[in-house]
Amino acid sequence: MHAALAELEAHLAAAELRFDVPEVDSARRARDELRGQIGDYLLPRLLDIDAPLLTVVGGSTGAGKSTLVNSIVGAEVSAAGVLRPTTRAPVLVCHPDDLRWFTSDRILPGLARTTGKASADGRSLQLVGDDDVPRGLALLDAPDIDSVVESNRELAAQLLAAADLWLFVTTAARYADAVPWELLRTAESRSTALAVVLNRVPAEALHEVPTDLARMLEREGLRRAPVLTVPEAPLFNGMIPRQSLAQVTGWLDELAADEEARASVVRMTLEGALDSLGPRAAAVADAVDIQRAAAAALVDDVAAAYDVAEAEAIQGLSGGALLRGEVLARWHEFIGTGEFMRTLEARLGWARDRVAEFFLGRTPPAAEVRSAVESSIETIVVAACDKASERSVASWSAVSAGRSLLQEVDRRALERSSAGLRASVDAEVRAWQGHVLGLVAAEGASKRATGRALSFGVNSVGVALMVAVFAHTGGLSGAEVVVAGGTATLSQKVLEALFGDQAVRDLTTRARTDLLARIRSLLDAEAVRFHAVVDSLVPGQDQAGAIRAAAAAVDATRS
Repeated sequence: MHAALAELEAHLAAAELRFDVPEVDSARRARDELRGQIGDYLLPRLLDIDAPLLTVVGGSTGAGKSTLVNSIVGAEVSAAGVLRPTTRAPVLVCHPDDLRWFTSDRILPGLARTTGKASADGRSLQLVGDDDVPRGLALLDAPDIDSVVESNRELAAQLLAAADLWLFVTTAARYADAVPWELLRTAESRSTALAVVLNRVPAEALHEVPTDLARMLEREGLRRAPVLTVPEAPLFNGMIPRQSLAQVTGWLDELAADEEARASVVRMTLEGALDSLGPRAAAVADAVDIQRAAAAALVDDVAAAYDVAEAEAIQGLSGGALLRGEVLARWHEFIGTGEFMRTLEARLGWARDRVAEFFLGRTPPAAEVRSAVESSIETIVVAACDKASERSVASWSAVSAGRSLLQEVDRRALERSSAGLRASVDAEVRAWQGHVLGLVAAEGASKRATGRALSFGVNSVGVALMVAVFAHTGGLSGAEVVVAGGTATLSQKVLEALFGDQAVRDLTTRARTDLLARIRSLLDAEAVRFHAVVDSLVPGQDQAGAIRAAAAAVDATRS
């Protein structure tokens, strides 16, 4: 069981729950409380079942916990006063012969031990040996459960989770307050051994108030918890008079003297804690599943943003839109003068017959067209990626999980494309152009009639194929339609004259498909930046299952 508990604690420690989703704060507290109880109580208690009964004295601000402990011991071992919070660091008092059980990190390993003045930050355990404390019993004065200092509240909860027995202190004026009852319900849910000290009860209410408190405890399923009454009386040298403490000291002395009773208390709390492990671990595992679902939703938002970017890039490369500006000008220079363009339709037959001569007769500036195509594609892809980055950050900013994630990174860097995107686009476009030239060369080599011509004009024919991929008139208007239409017609007819209609359709489709695949690859590479941020925070795929399996293994050791 010890090994199984240690494994469960390790899996709980790995469940960081870093996405701010609804109820995540309570899930983190539940995880920390469970880890704390395993490390601070279950593991040490299982190793030393005969260790003294650790009784944690807890309660609300001003309930008189420290005064009660001092009065039980008969000496000022814990600071008491009107200033709040009084108890900042926990004080453990036991018989000197029992100190050896607490000087090591057997319990509460996160707290340093001191036998002198406690540390101001509360992260130490002050040990006090006193002969008036019976052997086999230790009293630990904890900070207020409702302290104005958050770290005190957290420490109080940690100490209570490490207790064999809760000695819960409240007053006649505050026993019905909400905060104490939240903690008492926690004790009931874990079957923790509990006794309630009702402090400062006026003489006229010595019957009515304890009876009402006992009735409330029974209603909450805590009928086994004894109510120990401390009548209101003036303090003597800062201590409660011995006669007023009679019920409390009598009950503690009887418990300390009865080894079997102490063992029963330990067994009750131990079994209650073990019984609670399954549901509590399941709740943490559920929280891990919620974290993974939140991460998946963020990844889906990024995927949607880059899908839109792909559609925008495709639109920019379709309908002749790319054949504006520089590409159109370079293509115009490539194929000839404006007069040639104006008479193209009337002379298509001539162009078909003389295409080989056209390419062999001069060396066109194909490189300039390729450069213009490369620049235009780069502009389209980078713009699409920039918008995708902005959309992704905006979608993350709209949900709490995304906002918490953006706090972990350089938001401004994510809102724009990566610094190396342009270089990557240039490399992919050049690779695509090389692929197009390879298509042309391969197709030309299979055509006996055009093999010689293509051996001199692969670059020129390749440029014509590139233009054919983009040269469609959709999206253009006015004079642009005429120009782009003529551009498309020329490139199409040139290619058809060399390879035939079907071959041209196949070449155009293959060239376009390869380009779009490269663009998709560039977009995916940009999206990886967002995926990396999510992956750095998301719980592991098997983490929830590991927590459930470890809890089940603990249960299996008990059968």
